[in-house]
Parts: sequence; structure tokens; C-alpha cells
Amino acid sequence: MDTAAYLKQHIRTVPDWPLAGVQFRDITPLLQNPLVFRVLIDAFVHRYMAPSHRPDVVAGLDARGFIIGSVLAYELGVGFVPIRKKGKLPFTTVEETYELEYGSAAVELHTDAVQPGQRVLLIDDLIATGGTMMAGKRVLEKLGATVVEGAAIVDLPDLGGSHKLRAHGLALHTLVHYDGH
Repeated sequence: MDTAAYLKQHIRTVPDWPLAGVQFRDITPLLQNPLVFRVLIDAFVHRYMAPSHRPDVVAGLDARGFIIGSVLAYELGVGFVPIRKKGKLPFTTVEETYELEYGSAAVELHTDAVQPGQRVLLIDDLIATGGTMMAGKRVLEKLGATVVEGAAIVDLPDLGGSHKLRAHGLALHTLVHYDGH
């Protein structure tokens, strides 16, 4: 089975959302069908079960990275840590700010979420401009963790994020690619 083609059949494209000209790639249908969801999770599990790729911890980016990341961590038998949008975590945090098209945003992580030297897999649903994943990488590194790879279901390479992340030394693994936006 061609896993990428199978998953792509179950990703909904919503034209002109949230703005005119944007082709929003909605992963919700991947999650709604239990068979498709299993294929999705298994694609990541098979990669990260291998000793060369196996993380000590999975870190998921707010919010859809939580869905994939927590299930993947469970399947791998490792811990899961959430990287949240600023102001959502109740304990002492470390933060990283990143630029958006209009303004900036920040992500936070509890200061005890990872230990120095831990191998971390950083996961989200989609890579567009790469800003959120880059901020996630940096906040994990502030705590001494090593981000061994960034992973996502969807890559939108024409938006430049995957190129930017690789140029900054982050290995990437994605399952589905869309040309254009």
C-alpha cells in the first residue's frame, strides 16, 4: 500500500480558509476513521521504533501535535510533553518567541519537561513556514534536550518551512506533501 497516497485521500482541502487564496489542509478526517487513524499512527510508529530513530520523549506542538504525539508516545512506550501556546501552562516555564506574518507568538514548555541530553522527537500536524516547529526546537534545546527529528503529517514545501528547518539543522520526516499552498 502507498501510505502517503492513502493518507492524502483522507485529508480534506478547504479552499479560501481562513483567508482568500489559502488551501487549508484539514487532517480531521484522518482522525475520524479508526482504520485511517491506525494507518497514520503506524506509519510513525514503524519509523520511530527503529533504534536509530527511537526518541526518549515525544514533544507535541499545540494543538494538533498533541493528538498525534501523545498516541505515538504511548505506542513507543516513552513520555509525552506538550509545547503550549504562551499562557497555557500552570508551572514554571521556559518560552521561545517566533515571528508570524503579522506580529509574533510564543510557545512554552515546563522547565522540568525534559532532561539535558534526552533525545526528543518534535511532532506537529503540518509544516508551513516552519516558525512553530523552529520555536519548539529552540525551547527544547534551552533545557538541554537534543531534538533528533521533526515530524509532521503534511509538508507544504512551497511555503519554505521544511527548507528553513533543514537549513537550521533539523532532520524532518513527513508523510504527505502538497505542492502549492
